[in-house]
Amino acid sequence: MSKAFVKESSEDEDDDLPEGAAPLPAGTKNYITAQGYQRLRDELMHLIDVARPEIVQIVSWAASNGDRSENGDYLYGKKRLREIDRRIRFLTRRLDKAEVVDPSLQGDNDQIFFGATVTYANRSGEENTITIVGMDEVDLDAHRVSWISPIAKALIKAREGDTVPLRTPNGIEQIDILEVRYPKRGEA
Repeated sequence: MSKAFVKESSEDEDDDLPEGAAPLPAGTKNYITAQGYQRLRDELMHLIDVARPEIVQIVSWAASNGDRSENGDYLYGKKRLREIDRRIRFLTRRLDKAEVVDPSLQGDNDQIFFGATVTYANRSGEENTITIVGMDEVDLDAHRVSWISPIAKALIKAREGDTVPLRTPNGIEQIDILEVRYPKRGEA
């Protein structure tokens, strides 16, 4: 049989990646905060318990109406069902590989690790504040960046007061770390 018709690996997560999502780097864990884990788990449970059964019911009803080739409810329902199943597979794999990290255990540490909120300044004096989170928790509008992003990689293990190099498209830029904070116990 031709390889074109055989899926090489059932563990191939790339097939189920949502648009714009990055695959986990090979050999790494899926670090995530407890809040991020719960959000993904809630989405998975909603898809399994609510969204999928609703669509199955619609597809079943539409199929009972006869000719399926021109039945918009049936065709759209089948397409939506495939999207839901793909998202369920993606979330299941991500949650299976998840390693929940509690950043509040860092306390008053001035060294940067996963979960830190860091305020830094570039050479022109512009200040930025970011929080280092898991790949599935990234929200650039809320200044939440992935722990594998270039800025996070430059900051991790540095301390408050350090100056670290950051690779940018325009070359290497020096940034000064002004403040490092971790959430208090029970904070989100």
